[in-house]
Amino acid sequence: MSQAPAATPLTDADYHAKTKALLDGLEVLLDRWLDEDVVDIDTHRTGGLLELSLPGGSKIVINTQPPLQEIWLATRGGGFHFRYCDGRWLDTKTADEFHAVLSEHASLQAGKRLTFIA
Repeated sequence: MSQAPAATPLTDADYHAKTKALLDGLEVLLDRWLDEDVVDIDTHRTGGLLELSLPGGSKIVINTQPPLQEIWLATRGGGFHFRYCDGRWLDTKTADEFHAVLSEHASLQAGKRLTFIA
């Protein structure tokens, strides 16, 4: 387990643009998976909060935290905080990349391998 590097300073506008692009990208991928019958994950988005409803009734919540310039991820396996570091969203405790952590936990909760790509 390694410590995450220091966050890359962002203006508020940059933070909002990057988090919007991240959430938009996740929605596009999940919509494609629904169209291709990969997995039945329903999404609900309200501003900076994206809720994923997975098969079996479990949920994953991705939430922006503008005052901290973080993204928070809540899964059955725990909660994670990510900061923007050198072009990637990295966990503040482990330095694991956001998409890798999301892939791992979504796969466990969906019961099948799901790979979210940055």
